[in-house]
Amino acid sequence: MHLTRELRNLFPHPMNLIRTLSLLSLSIGFSVSCQPDKPKLMVTPVSKVTVAQPVVKKIVEWDEFVGRLESPKMVHLRPRVGGYLEKVHFKEGTEVKEGDLLFTIDSRSYQAVVDGARAELDRNRTRAELARNESKRAETLIKSRAIAAEDYDSRLKALAEAEASVRVAEALLKTATLNLEFTSVRAPISGRISNAPVTEGNLVTGGEKDSTLLTTIVALDPVYCYIEVDEQSALKYRKLYREGKRVSPLFEPIPAEMGLANEVGFPHEGKIDFVDNVLRPDTGTIRARGVFPNHDKLMAPGFFARVRMPGSGEYDALLIRDEAIANDQGRPYVFVINQEQKAEYRSVEIGPMEGGLRIVRSGIKAGEKIVINGLMSVRNGVAVQAEESPMELPIATAATK
Repeated sequence: MHLTRELRNLFPHPMNLIRTLSLLSLSIGFSVSCQPDKPKLMVTPVSKVTVAQPVVKKIVEWDEFVGRLESPKMVHLRPRVGGYLEKVHFKEGTEVKEGDLLFTIDSRSYQAVVDGARAELDRNRTRAELARNESKRAETLIKSRAIAAEDYDSRLKALAEAEASVRVAEALLKTATLNLEFTSVRAPISGRISNAPVTEGNLVTGGEKDSTLLTTIVALDPVYCYIEVDEQSALKYRKLYREGKRVSPLFEPIPAEMGLANEVGFPHEGKIDFVDNVLRPDTGTIRARGVFPNHDKLMAPGFFARVRMPGSGEYDALLIRDEAIANDQGRPYVFVINQEQKAEYRSVEIGPMEGGLRIVRSGIKAGEKIVINGLMSVRNGVAVQAEESPMELPIATAATK
């Protein structure tokens, strides 16, 4: 009652009283709302990661190149004599053996030449026999001075001329016999034969110039694979040879492995047995040759192939999973968990894959714990909760060599 009376005395007009009470309530609420909240305690959760120790393994690094298969022997078969093609004796695209009869050229004219050369040889032999008898009689007569020396010399020269005629006739007969033999065209090598572009009844041209192509034969076992080795790799291999760490195919064959375009890995084992003697200045590469068995004859010249050969000497390598490696603007790195269970940033130098794991040349040591799972949640110097796991990949997911 007294408070109301006092307020009426201070604010005789009712509206002034209402405005004052409203302003008073707003100021109280504003003062309460502007008071700062008490700070809350933030708890950072510890990241859970999976770690594994690097695999220590004796390995030899392999360098990979690409190339094309070629046949060790290829023959473009052409006739040595001309004539009408009488018979084709093979099935196109099949295997033939050395010495198999492939084509027959009409041989009647060549047989006639052989018969004539044989008759000419017989005639010259008869003449030579007559000259020989005359020479023997002349030797008897010259001893008794019953013949002039000039007649004696003439008979000796006649004998020599007759014997020379025999030798000429023998050579002509041999040439005619060879030409007759060449009418039967045989396989000079064993291999797979191509098609016959010239069919029976057509005229073929023989000889060394402008002769007719009859077919092509390629040998298939083994097969060659020619590759182009870059200059840096060639220099590296020569340095390894000088240091005694690697054999050079310049002096003896080295092992090699090959895979075709539709094959995984390198299932074909062979060797590198040849390196060219010059580096091509236009490409900066040097040619090398791999030799690979082809017992089933399924690999053919012209196929694309991947070839790998030893690119280092044998050494103890550290291998980790590829997913354990992150990239910072082109620089690979890993996280190592130290004894304080904190993550350490390590820049690493990596090499090629080996058995599904990545070779690490520098940056880590054997026995260290490498983060292989949970890499994105790790920060340098931050403590983590680590669970150990083997570094090797499961067999089902491991990459083949």
